[in-house]
Amino acid sequence: MADIVATNETILVVGGGISGMTAAIEAAECGKQVILVEKNPAVGGRVSQLYKYFPKLCHPTCGLEINLRRIKANKNIRLMTMTEVANVEGETGNYQVTLKSTPRFVNENCTACGDCAAAVEAEFDDEFNYNLKKRKGAWLVSNMAYPQRYVLDPRIIGTPDADKAKAACKYDAIDLDDSEKETTITVGAIIWATGWKPYDANKIQPYGYDRYKNVITSVEFERMMDPAGPTGGKILRPSDGKEAKNVAFIQCAGSRDRNYLKHCSRICCMASLKQTTYVREQFGDEGKSTVYYIDIRAIDRIDDFYQKIQADENVTFIKSKVASITQDKDENPVLNGVNTEGYQRYANAHDLVVLAIGMEPSTAGSDFPIDVVVNEHGFIEQDESNGSIFAAGCSSDALDVNRAVQSATASALRAIQVINRVASTEG
Repeated sequence: MADIVATNETILVVGGGISGMTAAIEAAECGKQVILVEKNPAVGGRVSQLYKYFPKLCHPTCGLEINLRRIKANKNIRLMTMTEVANVEGETGNYQVTLKSTPRFVNENCTACGDCAAAVEAEFDDEFNYNLKKRKGAWLVSNMAYPQRYVLDPRIIGTPDADKAKAACKYDAIDLDDSEKETTITVGAIIWATGWKPYDANKIQPYGYDRYKNVITSVEFERMMDPAGPTGGKILRPSDGKEAKNVAFIQCAGSRDRNYLKHCSRICCMASLKQTTYVREQFGDEGKSTVYYIDIRAIDRIDDFYQKIQADENVTFIKSKVASITQDKDENPVLNGVNTEGYQRYANAHDLVVLAIGMEPSTAGSDFPIDVVVNEHGFIEQDESNGSIFAAGCSSDALDVNRAVQSATASALRAIQVINRVASTEG
């Protein structure tokens, strides 16, 4: 890391999800020097974990592939994975940033052949698949991973598995002496694009996520649909592996509730509407979806998609905030509540329940390495006191992919303006 060259005419982008990638690309294609840091082994963020986007229902690999191609082709971008910001000091147009990089134990000789993974026996929970399956102690994050380079889990270092991985590598790519590195760089502007994390469904006690195997979250359902996911692309009940043809979707699971998340996460309605199409895709007319909702928040072209789902006779809408979930003798989740259109009580059994889980910022307000203004929900506000630190995407608010990209572009333009002022002042 000693070869990093950065000045106060450099832009630092923190977070390599769709927002961070967009901000970095936009700034770099305007001729600015950009350092893009990502704490995970590969860029792509939450988007890389999706099965499909709404409303077009195309696969995210398309958009990601385009962005990756632009990153690879642009010499103005320096990508640093497995790297986090440890400290920030300074002022507008002149920040000293301390970066910490954790060891990958695999160098740039790696060809992603997979021989190291084949040699390693240890397995761990797979974070990319929300721990729904196991991965090897030597692994590639996903088929779309960039850099396309394996990683050794630090838990196998010093064990026979590490030696097996090294012996299996034909390209001298395994570096068991790799270690944590720290460096301090100077930058003129920082774009904070650390994204969002799913709200912890264990906290929503009435819904039994911590007790019932057949209650899962919307992000887990996305991974279930992926052919490379935990079920090979099949909608299966976690309890017994049987096909789940009768699926319930609960809106606002942990959102718009002062007991959990007060804010509307904006993506949940559309995520559930999209996921009803997965049930039909897999089971045709045999697949039944029921959406339990407070209200559906969909506008413009999104409303067109909503109307299309409403027209599907296999999708039922029940206007109700589900009070609780119990379980019958067959491990079917039973949803209990009152349909507010007619005020009829219900106790409906389903094969599987999907909680449309809310969004919260990945970085808590108390964890920022420098003081920034955040709102009551933990999102970074656009405030003059933040200097030339700009939030992009879901660091600024709960946003869908389209709006996150727009936000990232706006942040890139703000950062570019700062760098231009720095250049003109020093010139």
